[in-house]
Amino acid sequence: MARLTLMYGDKVVKEVAVGGRPIGIGRAPDNELPVDNPAVSNYHAKIYAEAGKLVVEDLNSLNGTFVNDLRVERAALHDGDQIHVGKHHIKVDTSGALPQQMEQARASKAVGIDSTMVLDTKERRDLLQQASAFGEQAQFGSGRLRMATLAVLSGKTDKKEYLLTNKLIVIGKSEMATVRLKGWLAPAVAAQISKRDDGYYIGMGDKTPLVNGTKISGPHRLNDGDLIEVSGVRLNFLFRE
Repeated sequence: MARLTLMYGDKVVKEVAVGGRPIGIGRAPDNELPVDNPAVSNYHAKIYAEAGKLVVEDLNSLNGTFVNDLRVERAALHDGDQIHVGKHHIKVDTSGALPQQMEQARASKAVGIDSTMVLDTKERRDLLQQASAFGEQAQFGSGRLRMATLAVLSGKTDKKEYLLTNKLIVIGKSEMATVRLKGWLAPAVAAQISKRDDGYYIGMGDKTPLVNGTKISGPHRLNDGDLIEVSGVRLNFLFRE
């Protein structure tokens, strides 16, 4: 039988078997997995079986539900996945058989913003900042959030990878830059990427970027796998699930 293990750090808080009822996750004590954390909503998320798969669904929680550090509204779960809610995480073990049918999942219960503390740990702040833009595009073909990403291949930056969820992504030395360049000669705004309805477009800043080895002459639509070069930095634009 499939099992869910609620963890706080390395400590096991509770373990439950997936049976014939949806598994509620939240701060309210009537949840099957009650989470004693003010950053977690009273009825934060639920897990249930659907079409032979285990599914997690966020219940409009304030701080969000994450599967393997990607924020999701609804996602199919796989063996070994980890669901993050607040400072807790839930290990997913689907090596056992799932029930043939579960009861209809519990309806979402509204939780006022004043009843849940906004999460303020560094780890979750970073994740929430990456996923906070309401314009982010979720593609649920496999039940997971598919997000645009810049992976740093070479050059001096403050991170090795960036999730692109804001409508404007600045590449440069500016304090407002998403992709922060390092070095005395780095321009404040080397280039910028804008999110439009039909995709992501890179445009010029103080420098003219190269996309797949060719200088752009104006806003250029990015495709999965494109190579961007600007101000001594090489970036790979791609979508991750």
